[in-house]
Amino acid sequence: MSRTIPGGCYCGRIRYEITLHDPDKEARTSICHCGNCKKFTGGNFGITSKIPRSSFKITQGDDAVKVHEADNGTGTILHREFCTECGSGLLEYGANAGDFVYVFYGTLDHPTDLPPKGEFFTSRRDSWMPEIPGLFQKKKIKE
Repeated sequence: MSRTIPGGCYCGRIRYEITLHDPDKEARTSICHCGNCKKFTGGNFGITSKIPRSSFKITQGDDAVKVHEADNGTGTILHREFCTECGSGLLEYGANAGDFVYVFYGTLDHPTDLPPKGEFFTSRRDSWMPEIPGLFQKKKIKE
């Protein structure tokens, strides 16, 4: 049985749905401590849910979706989609994402529907931030 997970931007202009048959197997929410995520979010980590591209659907406000493309610092173009009215980041994907997109966790209506499973770039975690118990830890990923 499929499960629908709703979300949207801050101002409500854009709404989306994620439809997954088995969220535990099809989605992976991760906390990332890389420099790119820190700069983009303005915080000490980024958090996204990796889902199949085909499971993501804009249900309202597709005319307000803007795509920004930029080099992520490794020579790879990173695409980020956001709301043109409020600026909320919705999702991102790069050349290596394949058939997946990374939805910004804070845009989910109920983030606990897709709880974090792991942390990446833990070697770059701020020293004052503890490891989150129960999550897998990965110091590096291929760049």
